[in-house]
Amino acid sequence: MKIGFAQINPIVGDLSGNFEKIAGAYERLTAVGAELVVTPELAVTGYPPQDLLFKSRFVPQNLEILEKLQTRVRGAGLLVGFVDRNQGRGKPFHNAAALLQSGVPIAKAHKSLLPTYDVFDEDRYFEPARSVAPLMFGNKKIGVTICEDIWTEHYLPRPLYDIEPVRSLVEQGAEIILNLSASPFGLGKPAVRREMVATLARTYRRSICYCNAVGGNDQLVFDGNSIAVNSRGELIAQLPAFRTAEEIVDTEASQPVQLKEVDDMADLFEALSLGLRDYLTKCNFKSAVLGLSGGIDSAVIAAVAVNALGAENVLGASMPSPYSSRGSIDDALVLAKNLGIKCLQIPIANAFAAFKAQFAEVFAGLPEDTTEENMQSRLRGMILMALSNKFGHLLLTTGNKSELAVGYCTIYGDMAGGLAVISDVPKTMVYELARWINRRGEIIPPSTIEKPPSAELKPGQTDQDSLPPYDVLDEILRLYVEENMSARDIIAHGFEEKTVRWVQRRVDLNEYKREQAAPGIKVSSRAFGLGRRMPIAQQYVE
Repeated sequence: MKIGFAQINPIVGDLSGNFEKIAGAYERLTAVGAELVVTPELAVTGYPPQDLLFKSRFVPQNLEILEKLQTRVRGAGLLVGFVDRNQGRGKPFHNAAALLQSGVPIAKAHKSLLPTYDVFDEDRYFEPARSVAPLMFGNKKIGVTICEDIWTEHYLPRPLYDIEPVRSLVEQGAEIILNLSASPFGLGKPAVRREMVATLARTYRRSICYCNAVGGNDQLVFDGNSIAVNSRGELIAQLPAFRTAEEIVDTEASQPVQLKEVDDMADLFEALSLGLRDYLTKCNFKSAVLGLSGGIDSAVIAAVAVNALGAENVLGASMPSPYSSRGSIDDALVLAKNLGIKCLQIPIANAFAAFKAQFAEVFAGLPEDTTEENMQSRLRGMILMALSNKFGHLLLTTGNKSELAVGYCTIYGDMAGGLAVISDVPKTMVYELARWINRRGEIIPPSTIEKPPSAELKPGQTDQDSLPPYDVLDEILRLYVEENMSARDIIAHGFEEKTVRWVQRRVDLNEYKREQAAPGIKVSSRAFGLGRRMPIAQQYVE
């Protein structure tokens, strides 16, 4: 069968716009020979629609779009993701797929396995399928599955389900398995998907076509990477990553294709770029602004922003304080020149002096401490927000995951902004990404990469005055945040108890900051925000 993959980028809630993307892909693919066109999961509504589903007209309008698509179907079929009403007991809706054929009533399949872990919350809205059965397409039985339906126990965080939709479909005679997905990106995840789909195909001796969404929706990035495998589990097609694509795949093809080379840093860079680009455009911004400190975090984000938006749509601001080194100021200016972006120079020394003077009497006799350090960060935040307000730029915050984890950031200061681009990227990985950005020549000044990291909020300050070495900190954070290990278990891995206890306590105490942070782009197995929900007022200590 010739399957047309419509790897599209739906916008959540843009029902009419998504209709045009689906219909356009259908017409182009059928014009060049597709017998059946497949879209991603919930292509009509975008994924995840969240509580838009509870708006009184949202689901009815999505059903109207489905009927409208039916009128556009001619010779070839269309398998499209949408939200169906639940006519029985339980949650009000079904996560569904509709098989549209000319002159044939709409056939529907409902999602069986509803993920409710990590960033997923489908059990809040959807009722699982009461049963599964193949759908008839001409004289062929096709097994329709939706995203999680093909995720077998070995690849899940733990055994979650008592049913196996693919097994049931094959036992009922399904000759091919089609999967509509909206599977978010994570480093290494595309390879896991390929392995899982190939294993499933070999197990049931059926070809599998897996059509994934592409695009950024708030904190999630969908990487595309749609694939088809034959009944021997051999890869016969792989669509590109991080961009929309249309391709016809002949499921009878016996010739395997070459697996595209994997480069984690390239994937990370493109994921961050796509997440930033789509967040900005889908929220109706045209440009972005960020502070350029001469440090590695802002340098990496500036490079991502230029890749995502073009240099003409990125504005930098250098805001030196009395403690900023000449080298950091020069690094910021060299970076801006290398990237081709405009960089404003707005010193904060006079504003800082005036602000401190306001407290001369109130703070009399007290030594300077983090209060005065935070004043500088907040002055910079106010300047950047003024640029955002006056010119309509989206303000990008520059904190990384390591800093956000332990609270090494200033609320209402460097945390102020609309999108936290690298808030799920640990500091050690930021360095790795910076070196990758410079792989073909200097973009980020070498001194930015080589000098000890510093917030430069007091004389001679470095990050390691307050934090463990980043290679130690990041591994402890990985074990504690992503692997959910206890302090005792982490210490057993060979880390110093005092350091582990300090990191653990800092992570726990700074939940209130993360609750007020800008949304960040998820690229790891577990990000702060949607993927990690902790109480703020709590007193659990191991």
